[in-house]
Order: sequence, then C-alpha cells, then structure tokens
Amino acid sequence: MSALVLSVLLSLVSAVAYAGGAIVQEQVAVSTPGRSYAPLRRPAWWAAVVLNGLGGLLHVAALAYGPLSLVQPLGALTIVFALPMAALFVSRRAGAAAWRGAVMATVGLAGLLSLIGTTDSRSLDDPQRVTAALVTAGWIVALMVAARATHRHPAVRSVLLAVASGVAFGMSSVFTKTVAVDWTGGVVLTDLPSLVVIGVLAVVGVLLSQASYRGAGLAAPLSTLTVVNPVVAAAAGITLFGETFRHGTAGTAGALGCAVVAAGGLVLLTSERMGAEGRDRVPAPIVRQESSASREQAAHGEPPGPSGPVHGGERSGPYGSVHGGPLLRVPGPARGRDRDRDRVRS
Repeated sequence: MSALVLSVLLSLVSAVAYAGGAIVQEQVAVSTPGRSYAPLRRPAWWAAVVLNGLGGLLHVAALAYGPLSLVQPLGALTIVFALPMAALFVSRRAGAAAWRGAVMATVGLAGLLSLIGTTDSRSLDDPQRVTAALVTAGWIVALMVAARATHRHPAVRSVLLAVASGVAFGMSSVFTKTVAVDWTGGVVLTDLPSLVVIGVLAVVGVLLSQASYRGAGLAAPLSTLTVVNPVVAAAAGITLFGETFRHGTAGTAGALGCAVVAAGGLVLLTSERMGAEGRDRVPAPIVRQESSASREQAAHGEPPGPSGPVHGGERSGPYGSVHGGPLLRVPGPARGRDRDRDRVRS
C-alpha cells in the first residue's frame, strides 16, 4: 500500500470518528439539557471525547503520510458522513435543506483548502504567540457573550458557540504546528507555555462544541465547526506563516468563491433550523369551555356571560384571569320584559 493511499484511508476513518463523536455529543445534549458544557457523569460524553481524540490522532497520522492539500479537504467529509450515520444509528433524519447546506459547506471548504499553498515551515516568536493567544481568547469570549444574548434563538446560539469552538480548535492547531517546528531539533522546554495554551484551547473547544448541540440538532453546529476550524487555521497560516493561495490571482479569486459557497451552506443550515424552531413554537388553538353557569343562562334565555368559571372576585377567561370585585348582573330592560311575559303566561 502506497503512502498516499494510506493517507486517504486514515483521513476517511478520521472523518468517520469525528462524525461518530458529534452524533454522540448531540444525543448527550438532548438527554441532559441542564448540563450544556460538561456532562462529566455521562459515560456517553466520555465516549464522544474518545472518538474526537481518535479522529485527531488519525488526522495527524494522515498528515504524516500525505500532503496537507489532500488531507485537510478530506476532513470536510465529516459532515457528509454524519448525516447518514445519524439517520442509521439514532433515527435522526435531516431534511432536504439540511443536506443542501451540508453539501455546499463541504464542497466550499474542500475547494478552499485545496487552493492553499505550502511554504517552508517556520515557528512564531514570543510576541506573536502572546498576541495570537490574546486575540483568540478575546474572540472566544465575545462569541460566548453573543451566544448568551441570543438564548431565545437556539439555532443562532448554537452557531455562535460552534464558531467559538472552531476558533479554539483552529488556533490549537496553529500552536501545535509551532511547537512541532520547534521540536524538529529536539524538545525545547521554552515551549511549555505553548503546550499549556494548546491544552486549554482543546478543552475549551470540546466544551463549546458540546454546548453548541443543545436544542439545535446535528447538522448546523457540526457543519459550522467543521468549516470554521480549518478556515481559522488557514487564515492564521496566511497571516502568521506566510502561506499563500495557489495559482496567483486566479487561485485567490477561486478561494474567495469557495468561501462564499461554504458560508452560503452554513446560512442555509442555520435558516433551516430556525424555520424548524418557528414551526415548533406554533401555539395550540384555544378551546373555549362553556361553564355550567353559562349553560344555565342560555337555558333561561339570558345572554351568555364571559367564558370561564367564576371564583370569588376572579373570573378566568380564555386569555387568563380577570381580577375585580364580585360579578353582579343587573337585569336590563329586555330581560325585565321577558320575566313579565313569563308571569303573564303562568
């Protein structure tokens, strides 16, 4: 088996592991809505962590045997694998709009990553690392605050948390690459702060990804995370490591077009989920119940009073309770004539 074929196989298995981890995370989010970030007492959550860790290790192994331009686009297949796996194992079927959005996001991401060129590996100096860590922390906190402000819209909240998770994972990859470059000549103890940053970002990414699945389904948060993670890493590679797009101006234009396609897929997924939320919030029809007092009034020819039973000084109607004093009925002229006519007949 050639190294290229082995790299492809490892990439595919890595995508399957990531998809399985995402499905388990979404199921845990549904069953434990009170613990958004870290349901530590759920064995299923730890199984999802193991699957995500396995996917990461297989991804690194694939990079060891194949080029980055091949391995990174194959990682976008996580979305494509997750939807049929969810339908098969947990009976969670995605609609046509979700499939279109997922395919758009996958194609756009794969095209974008395939156009990123490679350069000689180099590390970051200390000021660059501090700046990158502070900017990353600022973006994550800002996205979490924005997600908290949109708690009434689970789909928007989910996408914002998934973006924050993708930023954390993407920048963790950037720091991992920096440490790997430093260690080409041997282990360097001065990289200990970078290792701490890698660990913190990885944990934050896992917690945010878990929270992003609460009340938002599987497709939208997973697609957002899968797209944002490598895009952030690629943007950092272009700005910090001097990487460029292939084929010059044409490659740059193609990359921008692919980014638009991927963003359109994410927008489609988010709008599809928000539409599902709107359908779930349709209020039930109000059923007016006729009280015994209303039936008695109708039997005596009197016009019906407000619906709902009377309890002391409170009358409950179809839209809530109406507070006030005791209800008094003053017979009007029409009802007085009716009683006079009844007495004459008797």
